Amino acid sequence: MSSKKITQRKNSILLDIDGMKCGSCVQAVEKILRNHPNVNNASVNLVTKIAFIEVEDPNQPLTDLIQTLTSKGFPSEERDYQTTSNSVELDTQGNENLWNKWRQLIIATSLLIFSGMGHLVEGQQIPIPLVGSLPFHASLATFALFGPGRSILKAGLKSAMLFTPTMDTLVSLGVLSAYTASIIALIWPKVGWPCFFNEPVMLLGFVLLGRFLEERARVKTGTALKELAKLQPETATLILENNETREIRIGAIKPGEKIQLLAGDRIPVDGLVLKGNSAIDISSLTGESLPLEASPGVELPSGSLNLESTITLEVQKIGSETAIAKIISLVEEAQARKAPIQGLADKVAGIFCYGVTSLALITFIFWWQIGTRIWPQVLEISNTGFMQSHHLHDHLMNTTQTPLSLSFQLSIAVLVVACPCALGLATPTVITVASGEAAKRGWLFKGGDVIEMASKVRQIIFDKTGTLTIGRPLVVDTWENNDSKRNDMLKLAASLEQESRHPLAQAIIQEAYKKAIKLNHVSSITTLAGKGVAGTINDLEGLIRVGTPEWIKNEGIEWNEMIDQNLKLSKRKAQSVVAVALEEKLLGFFLIDDQVRKDAFLSINQLRSRGFALSLFSGDRDSAVLSLGEQLGFSKKEIEWQMLPTDKLNKLNQLKKNGLVAMIGDGINDAPALAAADLGVAIGTGTQIAQDSADLVLLGENLEALPNALKLSQQAMLKIRQNLAWAFGYNLIALPIAAGLLLPSSGLLLSPPLAALLMALSSISVVFNALSLKSK
Repeated sequence: MSSKKITQRKNSILLDIDGMKCGSCVQAVEKILRNHPNVNNASVNLVTKIAFIEVEDPNQPLTDLIQTLTSKGFPSEERDYQTTSNSVELDTQGNENLWNKWRQLIIATSLLIFSGMGHLVEGQQIPIPLVGSLPFHASLATFALFGPGRSILKAGLKSAMLFTPTMDTLVSLGVLSAYTASIIALIWPKVGWPCFFNEPVMLLGFVLLGRFLEERARVKTGTALKELAKLQPETATLILENNETREIRIGAIKPGEKIQLLAGDRIPVDGLVLKGNSAIDISSLTGESLPLEASPGVELPSGSLNLESTITLEVQKIGSETAIAKIISLVEEAQARKAPIQGLADKVAGIFCYGVTSLALITFIFWWQIGTRIWPQVLEISNTGFMQSHHLHDHLMNTTQTPLSLSFQLSIAVLVVACPCALGLATPTVITVASGEAAKRGWLFKGGDVIEMASKVRQIIFDKTGTLTIGRPLVVDTWENNDSKRNDMLKLAASLEQESRHPLAQAIIQEAYKKAIKLNHVSSITTLAGKGVAGTINDLEGLIRVGTPEWIKNEGIEWNEMIDQNLKLSKRKAQSVVAVALEEKLLGFFLIDDQVRKDAFLSINQLRSRGFALSLFSGDRDSAVLSLGEQLGFSKKEIEWQMLPTDKLNKLNQLKKNGLVAMIGDGINDAPALAAADLGVAIGTGTQIAQDSADLVLLGENLEALPNALKLSQQAMLKIRQNLAWAFGYNLIALPIAAGLLLPSSGLLLSPPLAALLMALSSISVVFNALSLKSK
């Protein structure tokens, strides 16, 4: 997996590509992209119509590549990352495409109705001039081809001339074959050819119906990403130098400026709270249900919601640098990166249209020259009510009476029943839905390959600090000596430590803030490395010492057996002990520990119940790691302590011999192991380097997201396998039937219109199966 990481994310580019209809189109586009000298790798998503490419030189323009794609029938443009409005714009484009397909469908349906009226008039011998005649049906077929069917014919023929056949090519060949033969038969009746004017109308009607339903379903697959994009408002309230406010566009805001946020406002940028206190809803980004308490000094991400009161924010990051923009960019790249399971479908799709065209030609020649001579009875199937050569068909499952007309029907059925679309859509629809739904819950998969890998891992390694624990030491208990009072001891220690950056000092200061204790100013202070601090504070006589119990004891402070017993008890709990003394008297101990995440026990149990092998790695001392491991149910052989980054890496490589391994961590020291693991998972509250090295990022502090994300990946892979099984199975069954395999034995004849309907339903079923992930 490490070789598949995006180590040069700045060298990755997204292209918006239009004109793709099926897996063959995807293969053609990827071939063009990979043949460009500046492109190292390329992956295309048929659903989102986005190409993810890794380039050698990001500064080299791709104008020639974009022009080549456009000339081949795939209009393209490079994605602009300066704003997050791309997804909203693409949403508008998607709605326009849907409206265009709806308009084409209405016209095609109207033609179908007119065609049906023609048959009704003909069957009932109603004297309406021209209606029901061959010129009437020829006119309908002509209008269908060069009206709603024009775009299909144009794209299909262009692809054929460029030797990159697509779904449109197959449909075009089928429709034009029927139409051309019918025109010849109409103009020169002596040739004795049958007329198929009904076929183009019905074929295009069903194909356009399928395209409309498919496009409608595709629009739904991208709703999660569009919802994320809509989290960023269009305007913000800027605070001017004279404290006046003015509403301006987001694009006009610059870092360092101040904005005002009222209750109910969405936060438009990443910023730092300067003034005010409020509760911030960050559930849209991280999935956290509890609001974040905002106060001066707290950083807030764009896209979150101000719930309670007015706050003032200093702008830190804008545009593509904001949290919401990075999430959207990451999800879009993830959707464009393929899962390896798609490889077989891609290989088949690349030659699929050539194979189908060859099969259609063989079918035509076989039934025209050979089949009808071997099985002459196929020409007499359902002969009752049969029309003559210049009459039209009256059902979908129509029959024929000449070898030529039978050959035409079967070869056209082969062309239109084939469905490369289902092969092309099988994987990307699921990846698009899964990555979008995951992003809504605060789980960022960095590609379809990551989703597939996540579904396969059976071993998980946990880092301790910041992963199973919250990563911030807190005061969990105190022991007061004799008549000492807890708050007095806390005030003295916090006042003396208030300038210190040591984690244990910060825990004491935070506890004082929680108790709303007002701190005194320090008069003098001395820091003794590895021992503690000693000093005096205003309004209090006497020397205060705060530090390790051993140092305090050696300073000549009063000590007795009861103090020793309490100290030993605290150390057995693997907690850090900070002693506080005033002059010669010990006031007591603070017991400080890194708290276990609230959902750690539940998450660990869920993973164990599902058969995962779990390990705990840490660089901490043995007592702290063993205590946590015992608390969470790890056996001693599953725990490693006092590990350097290289130790973690070596042990991980040993475990990889037993199968695929996931590593979950949050710190700089975890980065090598995250990069080397088959699946690297980073907690969103961790360091940036850990998130950059990981394949899956879990935003927020919810560890339960891990088993849920792994479960989603398994559900996604199940859907992909179902889709691929359906896509391959459908074509393997439908193509032989369309070619007339069952015609001699059972009389089953698949008419071209019914073949078109089956083809449309095949593509739609794949998309709707992917959409069912949303209800999981």
